[in-house]
Amino acid sequence: MTLKFEPTQLRAYFVCGTQDVPGQDLNMVVQTALDAGITAFQYRDKGNSQLTTAERFALGQQLRERCAQAHVPFIVDDDVELALALQADGVHVGQKDDRVTQVIQRVANQMFVGLSCSTLAEVQIANQLEGIAYLGSGPIFPTTSKADADPVVGLTGLRQLVMTASCPVVAIGGITVAQLPAIAATGAAGAAVISMLTRSPDMAATVKAMLTATEVH
Repeated sequence: MTLKFEPTQLRAYFVCGTQDVPGQDLNMVVQTALDAGITAFQYRDKGNSQLTTAERFALGQQLRERCAQAHVPFIVDDDVELALALQADGVHVGQKDDRVTQVIQRVANQMFVGLSCSTLAEVQIANQLEGIAYLGSGPIFPTTSKADADPVVGLTGLRQLVMTASCPVVAIGGITVAQLPAIAATGAAGAAVISMLTRSPDMAATVKAMLTATEVH
């Protein structure tokens, strides 16, 4: 049974693949994050990943089950076929990936769709599309996790994107704990992070900071 999209799922959004935790068991990293209270998990296994297609699928099945048990949405990055095979709750696509309208049609009524948007023009186009659940906007700050990252958006740019977007926006890219309140102040629904959690000495405290920053007062 897939989870329906709720904007609150974007509050503490963890993005990770084997390439982000070299020498560690991704299953254990994700379980620790789930126990800490993340609100969404995106399986993004690419770049320097050493996994074969079969291994990526098998690991995805395990991670999908962990997320289901925690009632946390399991989202697959880019790979629509993998998302469908794993019966993911959502799929996240970039501007350079398969045409978004094709993805929306392919997964219609089976999962929600998130879209990366880093410019006002991209957000305005996304506003015209039926079937986009949320936008991922960034990088807000310089990032080391993505070799092909877009130019830095900054907090002012993020605020403009949030004001323009007709669906919730999750901020991504180079975010640290200290910047979480400033991100929340832009109106963004939350932060999507890789290294902020994978390199955290205390994941529970880091996730708590993410949740605290996005509390509705």
